[in-house]
Amino acid sequence: MATAPPAQHVPFKMRVKQFWQRVTEGMEVSQLWSQFENEARASYRLYSKDVAAKTPEGLTRRGRHLHVVKEFFWAILEKLSPARRVLLLVALILLVFPSSGFSYQDAQHEVHVVELDFHFWGGLLLFLLLILEIADRVVMKRDLQIAREIQTWLLPGAPPQIPGLSLAYVTRPANTVAGDYYDVFPRPGKTPAENRVVFAVADVAGKSIPAAMLMATLQASLKTLSTAQVPLPELVANMNKYACSNSQGGLRFTTAFLAEYNTANRELDYINAGHNNPILRRVNGTVERLDVGGLPLGIQQEAKYECASVTLAPGDWLVIFTDGLAEAENAHQDEYGEDRLLSAVAAGAAGTPAEMLKRLMTEIDVFVGNTPQHDDITCLLIKAEA
Repeated sequence: MATAPPAQHVPFKMRVKQFWQRVTEGMEVSQLWSQFENEARASYRLYSKDVAAKTPEGLTRRGRHLHVVKEFFWAILEKLSPARRVLLLVALILLVFPSSGFSYQDAQHEVHVVELDFHFWGGLLLFLLLILEIADRVVMKRDLQIAREIQTWLLPGAPPQIPGLSLAYVTRPANTVAGDYYDVFPRPGKTPAENRVVFAVADVAGKSIPAAMLMATLQASLKTLSTAQVPLPELVANMNKYACSNSQGGLRFTTAFLAEYNTANRELDYINAGHNNPILRRVNGTVERLDVGGLPLGIQQEAKYECASVTLAPGDWLVIFTDGLAEAENAHQDEYGEDRLLSAVAAGAAGTPAEMLKRLMTEIDVFVGNTPQHDDITCLLIKAEA
């Protein structure tokens, strides 16, 4: 009768190595430390905002230190639910108390000693609190991932084929979801000669879920309003009126660059609604900035928007970007800046938009290093072809 083979014995060192690989996901110690630094800085910024907002002027140095410690404690505590706040406070009290015990004598006159290890129970309560917080984080991360997938559906996939143009685009959220928006889609006219291609890049004030939700409404309003046969200034004015109804009195405004391209005469009509001025680099190396337009969307309901036109000649580059690109910071808090962006465009002008985009994002990664991304980064590159 055949017998089952004996279970293979795994050496202790190998088990420890496998455990460590599973915990670290194969990351080196330097990578783990860098990740910890990034997360610590992000957490500090989160809590320090609350502390700075509640720190009055005129305090002595000692008084300021005590106030900061107190407000930092409350900044942490108030981010928990009331039940978990109590759990945390009880755990901290138990950790402070020294271990103690008591004795009692039973009916047989035997003495029994009961030791109370408050540190153990305090640590157990902290572990329970950690489990609860991790459960919330997992659920929230799952929901955010679903939101990211939905947001991805709203953005264009592969760049469309446009006569006389080649393009590439990318967006990098600072968090799981972004408040940046870009789009490229056809806008039929009354006659084939009036058909246009719409280019849109926008940046909603704020980050994460609130900005992403407003981004979705902006995308929906642009697609809906674009079906009407109205000039670009009227289209943008209508978008602004819609944005004003959802901007909380101007607090949730949106900067945007909107343009229509006519493939027949290579003319680009555009409106810059408070957005970073796109860079138009001519084939001869001269640079123009597309700055005509008006206020960001959502600030003033009756705002007027001016429209301007440029002609894209073969070899011209148009770079449309959000402030997250130009303001990307390194560990020394130096910004990437538009001068570096101009240099990168000049260096890659002979290539394709896809090559330029890859080069640009790599250059930003090298410049930033391990510094956490503090804002969404979006870039749309357009090159006029012969």
